[in-house]
Amino acid sequence: MVAYPAAFPPLPPADPDDPAAVSAHDWHAFGQVGVMVDHWDRPGWTNTTRAYYWLLTVTSQQLRDQARYCQEQVRHLGLDEIAQDGLHLTMGRVGLREEIELPTLRDLATAASHDAPPAADIHAIPLTASPGAIRYSIAPWTPLTELYTHLSSAALQVGLPSRDDPDRFRPHIGIAYSNKHRPADEVREAIEPLRALPVVPVRVEHVHLVELRREPGAYRWNAIHAVPLRAQ
Repeated sequence: MVAYPAAFPPLPPADPDDPAAVSAHDWHAFGQVGVMVDHWDRPGWTNTTRAYYWLLTVTSQQLRDQARYCQEQVRHLGLDEIAQDGLHLTMGRVGLREEIELPTLRDLATAASHDAPPAADIHAIPLTASPGAIRYSIAPWTPLTELYTHLSSAALQVGLPSRDDPDRFRPHIGIAYSNKHRPADEVREAIEPLRALPVVPVRVEHVHLVELRREPGAYRWNAIHAVPLRAQ
């Protein structure tokens, strides 16, 4: 992977499979942020926008419980908290609803199911932030980048464009979105003690193709297809 200015962090970690290296890298990058932004200030998204995405949804109760605890500790910041059933890791955008017909989505799920990468164990590492959200760092990256590449290849197989550049992929799990401009220092002060919490193991066995929508202060989705990853 190489530098990608539009991603955060722009540079990937030196060792994307080492949890300590990823955590330190992400925290250092957030240390360079002076001002948080409004995550929802995104051109092209309206209340009627519907788009298809690949997501890894979080079902681990251990991670949900820890994320809820972290949210409680930063609640004084007034961020938009992500509901337990809304925790996710974005694996890529497929396209807008009006651009893709349902039979094509079925074909995409079938293509993605063929020779899918193996199920994997990853780690959710407390806690860091980007300019627009508080989030977990993730390691190792390799099984996720392999899945990302596989999903992009499946899109090409069914005639859809590969919309995401693997160089910009920065796996993470958000827990709260910034909803206004604010000094980043106050966010760093609030989340730094939470970095001492234990790393949470997460088993990745499925990737979901969903129809995503935006509601006030939240993303919500309808799951369309669940693609199982190969048993090891």
